[in-house]
Amino acid sequence: MILDTNALSAWVEGHTAIERSLRSARRLVIPSIVLGEYYFGIRQSRHRVRYEDWLRRFLPLTEVATVTHATADVYADIRLELRRLGAPIPSNDVWIAALARQHALPLLSNDAHFDLVGGIVRIHF
Repeated sequence: MILDTNALSAWVEGHTAIERSLRSARRLVIPSIVLGEYYFGIRQSRHRVRYEDWLRRFLPLTEVATVTHATADVYADIRLELRRLGAPIPSNDVWIAALARQHALPLLSNDAHFDLVGGIVRIHF
C-alpha cells in the first residue's frame, strides 16, 4: 500500500481511523514525493522535533519509492489521461499516482481526486 501525505500525517498523529488499513497492508510504501511534502510541513511546525523523531523510528518499517524512468513514463500517461478528461490534479499527486500504478499498489488517501486516475485503487480512511 502506498501512503499519500495525508495518510502519513494521520499515521504520525495516531489517528485510529487509519490503523486497520495499515495493519492489513503487506507492504507500506512511502513515495519520496510524500516525504518531501512531509518534511516541508514539519520544518514549519512547532512540533518539528517530535515529528522528526517519529520518522527516525518508523520510516525504517516502510519502503521508500523513488521516481525512475518507468515512473516518469507512467506520469506522462496519467497527465495526458487527466488532460483529456479536463480534470487536472496537483502535479505531486500525479507522481504519487504514477508510483501507485507502476507498482500496482493501492493508495491510502483521503483525496478523492485520485479516483479520477485510472488503474489505481484509492483506499479512504
